[in-house]
Amino acid sequence: MKYNTTDIAIVILNWNGKLLLEKFLPSIINFSEDANIYVADNASTDNSVAFLQTVYPNIQIIQNPINGGYAKGYNEALKDVSEPLLCLLNSDVEVTDNWLEAILFEFNKDKTLAIVQPKLLDFNNRQYFEYAGAAGGFIDKYGYPYCRGRLFKHIEKDIGQYDDNTDIFWASGACFFIKNKIFKSLGGFDEAYFAHMEEIDLCWRAFNLGYTTRFTGNSVVYHVGGATLKNTNPKKTYLNFRNSLFTLAKNTDKNLVGRILTRMLLDGLAGLRFLFILKPLFFLSVLKAHASFYANLSYILKQRQLLKKRSNYFQIKSIVWSYFFLGKKTF
Repeated sequence: MKYNTTDIAIVILNWNGKLLLEKFLPSIINFSEDANIYVADNASTDNSVAFLQTVYPNIQIIQNPINGGYAKGYNEALKDVSEPLLCLLNSDVEVTDNWLEAILFEFNKDKTLAIVQPKLLDFNNRQYFEYAGAAGGFIDKYGYPYCRGRLFKHIEKDIGQYDDNTDIFWASGACFFIKNKIFKSLGGFDEAYFAHMEEIDLCWRAFNLGYTTRFTGNSVVYHVGGATLKNTNPKKTYLNFRNSLFTLAKNTDKNLVGRILTRMLLDGLAGLRFLFILKPLFFLSVLKAHASFYANLSYILKQRQLLKKRSNYFQIKSIVWSYFFLGKKTF
């Protein structure tokens, strides 16, 4: 099957994001000719739906009954979306001319391809990569994610160093293309996550089944990042630490106990660092993340038993060691 733009469903998840829709929908409409655009609303209370119905009556609206976060929100919204290719797009993303053509080229070139991510640049600092996914993601032995173009807080300037088309381990949920049948065969996102890192879990599950995820530098989008939950919010720290543990425990191939014990040590050091820099609420977030992980351990282990495992998922043993102890700041 040869895909074209009419085979793409662009699905934007919205929760009280009327101002973001006003700002970013125009670029999506202008540069996505023939694609089908949906807004999946997570029970907004800010007049988002009324705005869409008035200003953009041709956009299809999916109204979720509750705010189930990113994971449940998309799972519910995509049940009846039938286009062969799904683009899960954050509401704070500006797209550019020909952004879909490069994505279609990759899917048409490689029939085994499951997931594709474009180049993610910072909307407010446009010469630099954006934190959420940059130029494609990888993961270390202990489940810590990192990106080409972003290691922890160090963001690289885009000077063309990642203008390629290459296989990656995970794609950013900020702009996430996936074949519809594969998304549904994987059971969608794990709703226990609520938000953050559910796309990494999905990509890991896809990897374990032999599917390929790819980055293409020929498609460029600009992402604000943190528009719905800022990095300064301790809840984001809690979700990132907890969901990272969920993902590791579900999908790693072997020696789970040893890897979780190592994570306890490394996360403990991260928590102490938060105390040292006088951020006690973030320290508590790390503690709460581990408490929630152990409270949900029965569910996680049941999931682990059901999922296929595959070795050689990591390229580097410890990104923490490489970054903080060896001083490596770029991919």
